[in-house]
Amino acid sequence: MKITKKNIKKIIFPSIIVIFIFIAIFLSVSKKQYNELNEIYNSNIEQIIGKIKEIYPDLDEKDIIEILQNKDYKKEGQKLFEKYGYTEDMQYIESLNQKIQVNIIINVVIIIVFGICIIYVCLKYVSNQNEQIEEINLYLKKVNDGNYKLKIEENSEDELSKLRNELYKTTILLREAAENSKKESENLSKALEDISHQLKTPITSIRIMIDNIFENPDMNEEIREDFLKTISKQVDWISSLVISLLKLAKLDSGTIIMNDDTISAEELINDAIENLSIILDIKNIKIEKDIPNNSDFIADYKWQLEAITNIIKNSIEHSNENSKIDIKVENSSVMLKIIIKDYGEGISKKDINHIFQRFYKTKNASSDSIGIGLALAKTIIEKDNGYISVTSKEGKGTTFTIKYMK
Repeated sequence: MKITKKNIKKIIFPSIIVIFIFIAIFLSVSKKQYNELNEIYNSNIEQIIGKIKEIYPDLDEKDIIEILQNKDYKKEGQKLFEKYGYTEDMQYIESLNQKIQVNIIINVVIIIVFGICIIYVCLKYVSNQNEQIEEINLYLKKVNDGNYKLKIEENSEDELSKLRNELYKTTILLREAAENSKKESENLSKALEDISHQLKTPITSIRIMIDNIFENPDMNEEIREDFLKTISKQVDWISSLVISLLKLAKLDSGTIIMNDDTISAEELINDAIENLSIILDIKNIKIEKDIPNNSDFIADYKWQLEAITNIIKNSIEHSNENSKIDIKVENSSVMLKIIIKDYGEGISKKDINHIFQRFYKTKNASSDSIGIGLALAKTIIEKDNGYISVTSKEGKGTTFTIKYMK
C-alpha cells in the first residue's frame, strides 16, 4: 500500500485512539487500586491510633499526629518490627500484601485480555482483507473467462472497496465493449449481406448486356446504344453506392472529425437547393422558405450540406410534379430547428419506423433508390450534436424536423 497522508491518518488516528483507551483503562484500574490500598492503609493507621488512645487516653492528639509525621521515629519503629521478625523485604501489613498481589494479578489479566483483543482485531482485519483479495482474484479470473455479468459494488471507503468499485466499472466497460463488438460484428455481417444483395442485380445486368454486345457484333446500333446507356447508368449507381458506403464507414469508425463552423442556415439551405436544381426543374417543384435573419449555428458545414441535401432530395423524389416543398427555420437560444415539409405521397405506418435504416426501401421508393441517403443524413446529423425525426400521413406528405443543439 502506498504511504500517503490519507493512509498515515488512517493508521495514526486509530492507533492514538487505542493508546488513549488503554491509558484510560489502566489509569482507571490504577486509581481504583490506589484507593483500595489507601483505604487499607488508613484503616490500619486508624486501628493503631485507636489502640494508642485506648492505652494512653491522656495522650494529646497533636502528639499522635506528630509521631505519625515525624521521620525520626522510623528507626525505632523499624527496630521494633525486626524484634518480632518483620524485616525490610517483608510486608508489614498482611492484608495490604494480599491486596497488592491481587492488584498485580488484575493488572496482568487486563493487559493479557487487552492484548488478546488487539491481536484478535488485527487478525480479523487481516483475515477480512485476505478474503476480499481472494474474492477479487476469483472475480478477475471469471472476467478473464469472459463473464462480465458479475457485480461487486461496495459502499465503504477503504482501499479494497475502492478497488472493487473500479474493477466493477472496468467490467461494465468490458461488457459494453464486448456487446458492442458483437453488435458491430452482426451489423457488419448484415451490411455485407445487404451490399452483396445491392450489387448483385446491377452487376448481373451489366454482365448480361456486355455478353450480348460481344456475342452479337452485328447488333442493331440503337439497341447497342441503349445497352451502353443502361450500363453507364448502372455503373453510376454502383459508384454512388460505394461513395455512400465509404462515407458511412468513415463516420462509423470515428475517423472523421467534425469541424466547428459558424453556419448560416439560409446559406446552407440555399446551397442544398442549388445542388438539386436540375431535379427540381424536371419535376417543376417550388421551394418556399421561411428563414429568419441571423439564423446561425455551430456545425461542420460540408457534412451538414450533405445531410440537408439528402433529406430535400428524398422530399423531391416523393413529391408530385408541380407541387411545393416548405422549408422553415426556427431559432432560439437553446437550438436551431430546420423543418422540411413536402406534400407528396407520404410514408405508411409500416415503413416510417424503418426509413432511417440502411438499405431500407419503402414501397413507394424508385427503382434507382439506394436506400442509404436518409441513413447517411441521420448519422451525419447525430455526429454533429443534432437530432432528426419524421412525421408523415399517406397521401398528405412528410415532415422532417432537424434540431441542432447550441
